[in-house]
Amino acid sequence: MASGIFAILDDIATLMDDVATMSKVAGKKTAGLLGDDLAVNAEKASGFISSRELPVLWAITKGSFLNKLIILPLAFLLSAFLPSAIIVILVIGGLYLAYEGAEKIFEYFFPHSSTAEKPKLEKLSEEEILSREKEKIKSAILTDFILSVEIVIIALTSVENQELLTKILVVSIIALIATVGVYGIVALIVRMDDYGLKLIALNDRENSFSDKIGNFLINALPKVIKSLTVIGTIALLLVSGGIFVHNLHFMEGLFESLPGILVEFLTGMVVGSVVLLLIKGGTKVWKSIKS
Repeated sequence: MASGIFAILDDIATLMDDVATMSKVAGKKTAGLLGDDLAVNAEKASGFISSRELPVLWAITKGSFLNKLIILPLAFLLSAFLPSAIIVILVIGGLYLAYEGAEKIFEYFFPHSSTAEKPKLEKLSEEEILSREKEKIKSAILTDFILSVEIVIIALTSVENQELLTKILVVSIIALIATVGVYGIVALIVRMDDYGLKLIALNDRENSFSDKIGNFLINALPKVIKSLTVIGTIALLLVSGGIFVHNLHFMEGLFESLPGILVEFLTGMVVGSVVLLLIKGGTKVWKSIKS
């Protein structure tokens, strides 16, 4: 009886050791994508009034958890019974990410009249603010879903030769990090100004060390948010381009003389531009038909 218990404990210890080792491997392979995920989601979770930042971020986080609950079992089933479908799903997701990145660049150079004339949040009614929040939350959760699919698939391929239980544990850990870790850091970023105000209020002395740090955090927040907007757009194009370059066989070996990151960015940009033109053209045709 005792020997059986010790044997079970030894098996558990061996399993956890394998899981820890493979989690490090999967973490290294998904590190770049997790960084892109952070940049994209930080940009998506910003732009709200201060009192609504954390509730909105919590709504996006809950959506991200739900995404993982949907993606993980489907990924395990598809990898076991229909692995070819994974590539199709990745490419479809890549098309959306490329489109979103290209649309952001297009809107920057050619802002839509309704976008350029948007009133400040302080001038909006409560109903209008909640409506904007819902739209941005939906967009953030959809983007999170597509990025999560890519993260889960990459983590899964890094442990494809392992036993099923090890696969499930390792990929689940990476998925958990992709939600808890990413959105935890995002929460710290969007609340930088509040932390700064608390530091300034620590004492009554002027120009103290805490005042300097607090003012730095307050002044840095707008610059960080603007930087994340740019980084998030680049990340969308890099992730989408990476999906096409690494999963479409006819692209293997093309542009070998160029750096891989440049090839991925340009691929995402070109594909996103084509999808953007098709959608805008299709929208115009649909409107003309309706009118």
